[in-house]
Amino acid sequence: MGQTLKEKYSSVFTEIMKLSKAAAKIDETKVYEEANLETRKYMYKLLDDNFKPDSGLGNIENFKAFYDAVTKEGKSGLILMEHYTNLDLPAILYLLEKEGEPWAKDFASRIVAVAGMKLNEASPAVRAFTEGFTRVVIYPTRSLNALEAKQVSEEELKEEEQRARKINFAAMRAMDGCKKRGQVILVFPSGTRYRPGKPETKRGLREIDSYLRLFDCMILVSINGNALRINPESPDDMLSDICEQDTVTLTASPVINCKEFRNEVLAKVPADDPDPKQKTIDKVMAVLEEMHNKYEK
Repeated sequence: MGQTLKEKYSSVFTEIMKLSKAAAKIDETKVYEEANLETRKYMYKLLDDNFKPDSGLGNIENFKAFYDAVTKEGKSGLILMEHYTNLDLPAILYLLEKEGEPWAKDFASRIVAVAGMKLNEASPAVRAFTEGFTRVVIYPTRSLNALEAKQVSEEELKEEEQRARKINFAAMRAMDGCKKRGQVILVFPSGTRYRPGKPETKRGLREIDSYLRLFDCMILVSINGNALRINPESPDDMLSDICEQDTVTLTASPVINCKEFRNEVLAKVPADDPDPKQKTIDKVMAVLEEMHNKYEK
């Protein structure tokens, strides 16, 4: 078994924490965070160590077609990607830059990830680990639901609900600004990393339906290979994840028209279905699973 992140890279975390600038507490004024390129250098070193040389992008022509749709046709672009590890976001930027083509490097520079506020607020080390990449920070529904389960006081819950509304409203405005600047929004539709043996962690969030309404086109990206395994002894401690060298491949679907995709799914949903929005994201997850299985072989 490999070493944990904190064991193998303790000195790296010491260095990037010195360079950290990101907010330790998120509010509606701090939802858009530009990448800290000084910390990104350390993240790329971690990928150099753990991604085998044959790692790369699958269906590179689909990445290029999506890039052209955004930069040449002026379309708003969305990436929906599988989520297995905290290296998934660094991986797509790293592998695009490794392509060596000017368009691929520019594509990487345009990616803005939607990230839960936990990555900022969990710990200084996790925050430093994350901030090498441009993000729009949201208050996930899952976090609010978890708070309700803790049976906090009604006053505390109302306060957090108000905070969540303010943060998420500001996040939507920030994403609108990204679209106008020609940036690309990347979302992990499951909202969390997949945990083996827990299929619910691979279920798509119904909120993703709103992204399909707001963007013109998208690509779906599957991930095969895993250089950072969740530690079964401490699955919620991101710094306890286990490093394992592996070949990692990110594969893109053809460019998809978001409106057409959504309408096609909804056209098959019965009129009395209690949750049609969930059906659209269920279809996204089904396509990602099909891609993952195809390229795993």
